[in-house]
Amino acid sequence: MGFQTFEDLEVWKKSRDLRKFVKKLVQKFPKEEKYVLEKQVVRSSRSITNNIAEGYGRFFFQENIQFCRIARGSLEETLDHMIIANDEGYISTEDLLGFRDLHGECLRLLNGYISYLIKVKSGTAPPK
Repeated sequence: MGFQTFEDLEVWKKSRDLRKFVKKLVQKFPKEEKYVLEKQVVRSSRSITNNIAEGYGRFFFQENIQFCRIARGSLEETLDHMIIANDEGYISTEDLLGFRDLHGECLRLLNGYISYLIKVKSGTAPPK
């Protein structure tokens, strides 16, 4: 049957879970970080799902691949923000480990989706 919308993609669903997890964690940040680190981490976590969705809407596989690579960069940026939050004592090591679990799942799915798109583009895999 294939994918009907970007919302059917497992990578988008898992990235959405990560975004929601981040939103809960930033509520622990101190008020003085509201317009600094909090804003940055929320923006980068949103960028992951935004870029997956935008890439899905592109006509050419190469454009979709590029947007997924940007999403992967945003995923890594979000990890760095969460490491900073842990270093500053805003979130616990347990919170960071929970984030890292979601991060790892998202990274695995995103890399798999990129590989799939590359194969479809080259004609070595049928589109879903």
